[in-house]
Amino acid sequence: MLKKYNPVTPGTRFRVNLDYHELSAVEPEKSLLDPLHKKGGRNNNGRTTVWQRGGGHKRKYRRLDFKRDKFGVPGRVATIEYDPNRNAHIALVVYADGEKRYILAAKGLRIGDSVRSGHEGVEIRTGNAMPLASIPMGTAVHNVELTPGRGGKMARSAGASVRLMARDSGMAALKLPSGEMRQVPDACFATIGVVGNEQHENQQFGKAGKSRWVGRRPNVRGVAMNPVDHPMGGGEGRSSGGRHPCTPWGKPTKGYKTRKARKASDRHIIKSRKKK
Repeated sequence: MLKKYNPVTPGTRFRVNLDYHELSAVEPEKSLLDPLHKKGGRNNNGRTTVWQRGGGHKRKYRRLDFKRDKFGVPGRVATIEYDPNRNAHIALVVYADGEKRYILAAKGLRIGDSVRSGHEGVEIRTGNAMPLASIPMGTAVHNVELTPGRGGKMARSAGASVRLMARDSGMAALKLPSGEMRQVPDACFATIGVVGNEQHENQQFGKAGKSRWVGRRPNVRGVAMNPVDHPMGGGEGRSSGGRHPCTPWGKPTKGYKTRKARKASDRHIIKSRKKK
């Protein structure tokens, strides 16, 4: 659900927030928290590799169970919680043996629901995890593994899912949100359902300060800089740059393909994604 505000201040005039009424008003599970240090867009050499990053609210990392390898033990959803490190919500599952784990909260998953994972005897129900070989055709799944036992890699963001289209010779064909058709081994685990919080993409911050809270810094246009700072900078008065759009290092920003040619996993792509 989305929540709009009355224009009491300039910051609330265009603000559209998520309505967090479905979340549990609890502190995160302490045993599943790890410290998370700010990177500020820097790599291990201290050089800025991602621009416009820095600041933001202090966070702690929530350890999520992407492998879903708690086989044969039923679990109960205790809470649905906010995770500052991803756009999807997370669910705290308490298993019958007392162990607690965080999983991605699927759309429609409610507090008190039961979830299971395993190779056989697992019901086709939202939140349950099983191999692709056990899932009916046409089912929407998320948190899909690329290699058996390595944990889910695909369809983990808010509102994301892939659809199981076919199975043949130990491989499963999946249709991705981009339109790409890709094969993965049918022994790979996937979770039934669509990732929740699908309205995440429709929120509007409403003011620059909200961007700073999430760790986004201002983006200065190249044409507004001086020639010493950017190839498109300088000029008398306002200029359009005088050349094709480029990076601060002179490389054209023309939408060149950056995907690695002859990538090893290309052989698993049945149909490429839609061209924009």
